Amino acid sequence: MAISAQLVKELREKTGAGMMDCKKALVATNGDIDAAIDYLREKGLASASKKADRIAAEGTTYILTEGNDAVILEVNAETDFVAKNDQFQELVKSLAAQLIKAKPESVEAALEVKNEKGETIKDQIASAVATIGEKITLRRFEIKTKTDADAFGAYLHMGGRIGVLVVLEGSTDSQAAKDIAMHIAAINPKYITRDEVPAEEVEHERKVLTEQALNEGKPENIVAKMVEGRLGKFFEQVCLLEQAFVKDPDQKVRDFVKSTGGNVTSFVRYEVGEGIEKRADNFAEEVMSQVKGK
Repeated sequence: MAISAQLVKELREKTGAGMMDCKKALVATNGDIDAAIDYLREKGLASASKKADRIAAEGTTYILTEGNDAVILEVNAETDFVAKNDQFQELVKSLAAQLIKAKPESVEAALEVKNEKGETIKDQIASAVATIGEKITLRRFEIKTKTDADAFGAYLHMGGRIGVLVVLEGSTDSQAAKDIAMHIAAINPKYITRDEVPAEEVEHERKVLTEQALNEGKPENIVAKMVEGRLGKFFEQVCLLEQAFVKDPDQKVRDFVKSTGGNVTSFVRYEVGEGIEKRADNFAEEVMSQVKGK
């Protein structure tokens, strides 16, 4: 199959490998980008962890805590300019207050939640779109609850580009919980403990690391031991409690959490636009379409 320059560019951004190596990997895997990432890793041409997808949409994350309830949400707009607009920001805060009160179970259900005027969230968003002139969407949200013996850690980074909500159970140290949220914002773990990592994900990583070691020419009789050692590094990348704590790299996050007397039972990390593919307009074509339209 023909490999497009855009696909090569995307693979290069995700792996840091050279353009020709990326093209070769895509040819070998029939354009399957995930398989191409594994191919490059096995050849030692890419880093162990995929680079996060580039931020593709604008908008903001926001967190509201009220007593033992908290909500984290992401609302998208088309431009960063609108995302910083006061009316947009007020809409986001209003949506958070309605969500934490109604506790809907899905975005679809949330859109039918009504405010004190009897307007649904769907109608409120539509009204804002009519005024602001851009598409606005409630992309996702999650509601967390705790007891009086627990703490929420809420942190917004870069004015809401990243939002993290942590539940620290068995400790009321909200500052410690916020410090953990800041760590999660910076390092982006996927799980809390290694026990949470799906067996198939661990097996996939073991296979890639084995091929990597064999391609490095390591003797087969020591490859298995090497792979288990490298798996430890993998767990450090994806598991919160295995990571070096950003505020004190000399200790693991697990040690810091233990010092609070509590346990991290859950966390939510939203990054604006992650996983959304941004429209890539051709500037010349855009100008021509405007000229022809006049």
